[in-house]
Amino acid sequence: MPGSKEIRTKIKSVQNTRKITKAMEMVAASKMRRAQERMRTARPYSEKIRNVAANISHANPEYRHPFLVSRDTVQRVGLIVVTTDKGLCGGLNTNALRLALNKIKELEAQGEEIEVCAIGNKGLGFMQRLGARVVSQVTALGDKPHMEKLIGALKVMIDGYTQDRFDRLLIVYTKFVNTMKQEPVVEQLLPLSGDALGAPETSWDYIYEPDAQAVLDQLLTRYIEALIYQAVAENMASEQSARMVAMKAASDNAANVIDELTLVYNKSRQASITKELSEIVGGAAAV
Repeated sequence: MPGSKEIRTKIKSVQNTRKITKAMEMVAASKMRRAQERMRTARPYSEKIRNVAANISHANPEYRHPFLVSRDTVQRVGLIVVTTDKGLCGGLNTNALRLALNKIKELEAQGEEIEVCAIGNKGLGFMQRLGARVVSQVTALGDKPHMEKLIGALKVMIDGYTQDRFDRLLIVYTKFVNTMKQEPVVEQLLPLSGDALGAPETSWDYIYEPDAQAVLDQLLTRYIEALIYQAVAENMASEQSARMVAMKAASDNAANVIDELTLVYNKSRQASITKELSEIVGGAAAV
C-alpha cells in the first residue's frame, strides 16, 4: 500500500485537475449557448435562400446552371471535411473523421480520385497523415465563423467543380441534434439534387436583370456558400456541447477518484495508527 504522503500528493493533483475541468466545463457551457444561437440564427437565411434557389431553378427551364446538371460519369470528387481546431471534445472529431475515412475508401474503391478541403486543424492534420491531396484549408476560425475566412478555401472547391476538376462535391461535418447528441453526416453539395433544393409549391415568374444566367450564377454560388457556412456553424455548436459534456464527465470522474483515494488514505492512516498502538501496548507488556 502506498504511503500517506504519496496518497495526499495524488489527491492534491486530482483536485487541481478537477478545478481545471470544472472551469473548462463552465466556459464551454457559456460558449455553447452563443454557438447554438448563431446556428439557429443562420438557419432562416439558409432556408429562405433555398426556397429562392428552388423557385428560380424551376422558373427558368431554358437555362440550366451547371450546379443543377448531374454528370453521367464521376471520376473525381471534392470533399470538404469540417472539424474543430482544438481537442478535449470527446469523440466529436474521431467520429467525423472515421466517417470521412470510410467515404474516401469507398470512393477510391470505385476508382474515383479525391481532393480535400480541410476546415479545422484536427481534420487538416488527419488528412495530411493520411496522405490525402489537400488543395485548400482553413484553420484558426475561433469561436465564431466568419465568411471572409472561409471564402478563399470554398472558392477553390466551387471553382474546381465549375472547371470540371471534379464531378461531385461532398461535405462531412457534425450536425447538432441537441446538447447530448451530435451526429456526423456526409452530404452532397454539388450537383444540387432535387431533394436538396426541393420543389416550389407554386410556379413563379421572374424578370431577370441583367439576365437569367448572371442571376443564377450569383444566387446558386451564394446558396452553396450558405450551406457550408451553416455546416460550420452546426459543427461549432456541436463542438461546444461535446466539450461541455466531456469536461463534466471528467469532473465527475475526478470526484470519484478523489473519493477512492481518500478512502485508501484513511485506511492507510488507520493501519498506521493501529500499528503504533500495537507497538506501544507490546512495549508496555514487555516492561
